[in-house]
Amino acid sequence: MPEPITVEIPHGLGRDAAKERIDKGIGKLADMFPGGGTVEHRWEGDTMAFTVEAMGQRIACRLDVEEDKVRAQIDLPSFLALFAEKIRAKLTREGPKLLE
Repeated sequence: MPEPITVEIPHGLGRDAAKERIDKGIGKLADMFPGGGTVEHRWEGDTMAFTVEAMGQRIACRLDVEEDKVRAQIDLPSFLALFAEKIRAKLTREGPKLLE
């Protein structure tokens, strides 16, 4: 199994405001994956666990929300590991938009 993709996204919103904005923008997450589709999510304290279905694969993801940053971890299935760097770059570029 490939190494998970991990990206830290800094913010100045505070934990609660960041969680609220992420919750409102969750649908945009599917667009960050090739052939992105549906997103299912649930909160466990300050962590959002979610899955994205893309190209017939289920991708397990997690967002850990802190006071000044969000840490995203994406566990790509082997089939999608070829796209790891593209997904990392897009998440780094587009991830902050979830917090706007």
